[in-house]
Amino acid sequence: MNKLKSHFVFSRNQRNGIFLLLAIIVIAECLYFFIDFSSKDIHVDQKELAKFRNEVDSLKLVENEINKPVVYPFNPNYITDYKGYALGMSNDEIDRLLHFRKQDKWINSTQQFQEVTKVSDSLLNVLSPYFKFPEWVTNPRPKSDWVDYSKSDTYKSNTLKAFAQKADLNKATAEELQRVNGIGVALSDRIVKYRAKFTGGFISDIQLQDIYGLSPEVIERITNDFTVKTPRAIEKINLNTATRDQLVTIQFVDYEIAHYIIEYRTLHEGFKSLDEMAKVKNFPVQKIEIIKLYLALN
Repeated sequence: MNKLKSHFVFSRNQRNGIFLLLAIIVIAECLYFFIDFSSKDIHVDQKELAKFRNEVDSLKLVENEINKPVVYPFNPNYITDYKGYALGMSNDEIDRLLHFRKQDKWINSTQQFQEVTKVSDSLLNVLSPYFKFPEWVTNPRPKSDWVDYSKSDTYKSNTLKAFAQKADLNKATAEELQRVNGIGVALSDRIVKYRAKFTGGFISDIQLQDIYGLSPEVIERITNDFTVKTPRAIEKINLNTATRDQLVTIQFVDYEIAHYIIEYRTLHEGFKSLDEMAKVKNFPVQKIEIIKLYLALN
């Protein structure tokens, strides 16, 4: 008990010190509550502040412009799921377009694009300046420039020929191709030059789709008179085991697409069908039939 009591017994000097400390604390608290220490002399130059804000806003606009995605002219007939999403189209609008194209129909005007997809006027105004239709759509030749072969003995529009009756597309001359309605000197020369790019010529009639300026109607007329009877010999690549270097040897497949093909194949434990390639990111769906010529599933 004496030990506990000794902790509360102070000398005269100690008591004076404690009273002085308490007085200092009380005085400090009073000063804190009753005296305003904030400075009233702070001056803000509103003109300089406004100038600074304008500079910051300008820098933000420049950065937004730099980061803004660049849209290059494109043919709306070849919009894929991924590209449609990037352009701001809804899933329903993209599905309407893809369903229309599966019927082997083509969009040939901005108005028709809106009728098929039902996109809003505001989105159409954003997209339409980038639409790029083939020249034969935007600048059709006058009828006087076309030769009507339907009246000649070499063309019969209502007769569908059997395989044996057709000429070999890999051996047809430019003059022979010009007998088809809608094929002039320029298009026949383009077909022959395209064929000459490959040793052995065409693999299939499908490759006609890759020749610029040939509409589906003209291709149908060509394949009524001509077909590939001596296809170019190729060794098909197994899609489920092909390496990246093997894939890039295929027409229209670059290293980026090859990477996405292998990535998709890994995630889905292989492809079940060649048509499944259409689900690969950035895949050129409009060229899938040509790409399929070089592939197989073993």
